[in-house]
Amino acid sequence: MGTFLKKYRFFILFFVLFSIITVSAFYSVLKPKKNLPIYTPSDVNPELVDTTVQHVALEHRIESFAFTNQNGKTITDKDYEGKIYVADFFFTTCPTICPKMTNNMAWLQEKIKNNPNVKLLSFSVTPDIDSVPVLKAYAQKKGVLDHKWNLLTGDKKAIYYLARKSFLAVKTGNPKELYDMVHTENFVLVDAQQRIRGFYDGTNLDGPTEPGVKNVQQLWEDIQFLCEPKE
Repeated sequence: MGTFLKKYRFFILFFVLFSIITVSAFYSVLKPKKNLPIYTPSDVNPELVDTTVQHVALEHRIESFAFTNQNGKTITDKDYEGKIYVADFFFTTCPTICPKMTNNMAWLQEKIKNNPNVKLLSFSVTPDIDSVPVLKAYAQKKGVLDHKWNLLTGDKKAIYYLARKSFLAVKTGNPKELYDMVHTENFVLVDAQQRIRGFYDGTNLDGPTEPGVKNVQQLWEDIQFLCEPKE
């Protein structure tokens, strides 16, 4: 047996290497390529979408906006032009899901802090309470990096319509209160062309999820995918 192995050792080695290369090549070809959908209003729960755009199934993009950030600076969609970003809706006095969402945004901030092509964006759904000084104190408490993450306040009506017509992430609140908003746990991933590429459970960093739901760790993986150069 030893003589046989010695005599044919080069053939055996070649066969083993050839097999490994062949199997790897087949796996590479057969393995499905990662892809992220492009979401439109017709793909999303109607509760989160303004009735005027629920029928839209093509060419949905985030509309232009202008609000004030934690430093009193006007931030517009132009500040996010050509950038990949994650958006959410919150309020500083929220005692339930917001602390988890903000902590997970801070986790993302740490991941993207050295990537100039990725930013974060949070809109207050109680802008009458979340003034610039309130947002500034909140930002300092949460370790917000001003060049990476904007917390925005402004006209409630404008935020309401942006949330439901563009980001598709906020429910209508008390019908007796004009433009009342009930924010969700959703983190919204927007690509450099201002298209929505995913919705994620912002309260779940890396735990198990229900079918069709992604956590924040998976959001980070999708951000990296969008950052990869495409052929």
